[in-house]
Amino acid sequence: MAIRILDMFCGMSAFRTAAEQLGGFSFVGYCDNDPTAVAAYRTLYQTEGEYFCDDARAVNTDEIPDFDLLVGGFPCVAFSAAGARKAFDDPRGTLFFELARILAAKHPAFFVFENVPPIRTICEGQVFTAILSELSRLGYLCEWQCIDGAAYLPQSRKRVFLVGYLDPRCAGEILPVERKSGKTLSELTDHQTQGKRVYDANGAAITQTASCGGFGGKTGLYLVDYNENSKFTDTARCITARQDSGMSHRKGEHSAVFFEYDGVYPIINPDRETIRQNGPRIRPNGAPAHCLTVVDRHGILHHGWIRRLHPQECFRLMGFSDEQFFKLRTELGLSDSKLYKLAGNSIMVPVLVDILSRLKAVNKKYEIIKE
Repeated sequence: MAIRILDMFCGMSAFRTAAEQLGGFSFVGYCDNDPTAVAAYRTLYQTEGEYFCDDARAVNTDEIPDFDLLVGGFPCVAFSAAGARKAFDDPRGTLFFELARILAAKHPAFFVFENVPPIRTICEGQVFTAILSELSRLGYLCEWQCIDGAAYLPQSRKRVFLVGYLDPRCAGEILPVERKSGKTLSELTDHQTQGKRVYDANGAAITQTASCGGFGGKTGLYLVDYNENSKFTDTARCITARQDSGMSHRKGEHSAVFFEYDGVYPIINPDRETIRQNGPRIRPNGAPAHCLTVVDRHGILHHGWIRRLHPQECFRLMGFSDEQFFKLRTELGLSDSKLYKLAGNSIMVPVLVDILSRLKAVNKKYEIIKE
């Protein structure tokens, strides 16, 4: 029997994507208040006949079919270091209690929740204590772990995963997840021009990260934060919903990639990425400089350049497939800013695959969900 899931705060479908990869799961309903995320969810998956609500506070538990697993990355803005950390004083911070309300009414065998690491320590730990106390009151045993997505894909993204179950035999068999080896970021051989090449997290091609040669390597790809005095690392910074907002004042935010070249390349208007001109903006190594004019500025590209991650790269760093990316881009016609937001607000799919696979195994081992 498939494990039936109610997908709360579903975003563009991270939990569903992970469950579909594993098989053995089905979905009875979903909920999110972001119209773009809901449209993406419905574009990627057939949801006809499933329960839907666009407001967690308005979920009618009498209308939801029975299910076995409640999942949800409840809004983290009230707890995140990027926000004001008002916790339960922020209306978004109380949405956890909507999950608790559903647990109380439906008593599923399992739940899996996700949030940012500060949820454990904000208000001197009182918030997390209140959450655990409420779950315990409802009869659930809980485990939690802070997992860094860099163990799965080259993106530093630490998140707390909270798993609960009614059967005490599950203790220690879903969490902790132990995974130490990550993947490197490498370039797809798609023959795009520099600056337009898309980098793949699966590791199949020409250039490799700084871990394979360091800053002085030739024609290498390096990850940097998108601000002044950038630091070079082997993993991308945490993808955020504002990935396309340009330079950041927060150190280490907004990941970008750096290209290193041999030689000296004449460049026109180095401070402007899009200009009207005849011929290429960057000329080959050793070529003559562009014609001097009264309106254009000139320069040379000596060490390399920094550019933002493309939306497709952000999707890959979250564990979504190129097929899913292009389906949303073409069928919904989403702008880059909306694609960045979808990726930044999501959950890394391979982490969920790991957790759900362990939950599936323990359910089979103890035959918790009866046919």
